[in-house]
Amino acid sequence: MNTSISVLLERKGASVFSVPLNVTAAEAVQEMNRHKVGAVLIMDGGRLAGIFTERDVLSRVVAAGLDPKTTPMERVMTREPITVASTTTIEEVMALFTNKRFRHLPVVDGGRLVGLISIGDILRWMVDMHRHEAEQLKQYISGGYPT
Repeated sequence: MNTSISVLLERKGASVFSVPLNVTAAEAVQEMNRHKVGAVLIMDGGRLAGIFTERDVLSRVVAAGLDPKTTPMERVMTREPITVASTTTIEEVMALFTNKRFRHLPVVDGGRLVGLISIGDILRWMVDMHRHEAEQLKQYISGGYPT
């Protein structure tokens, strides 16, 4: 669990889906749907301005009765989201996801956006690690490893 999230970013790739600050909520949702993701980062030029998630759509747009086609992103995004560095450990990210109750974290190194990590990325990594560990134990039990 002391593995840094840079390992996960290498596996999944550093592609991040984003939209400019001047889009509407509907345009951001279209981008999320196009890429089948649960969040997009909101960029103001090269600067991370916010994040917009499925939860934001439900609580800040739908529940508030706003028209997504005319609602500016600035009104409904999460401003200045918490970010992590690529050196942050998987355990630390898991704690943030649990304690802060979010599902996506932008990864920023030296002020530069380098990726986005999701709870799904963490779960996939954990499943892979447990599968590998189970296979090693199975080989050990069946005599596949010298004692």
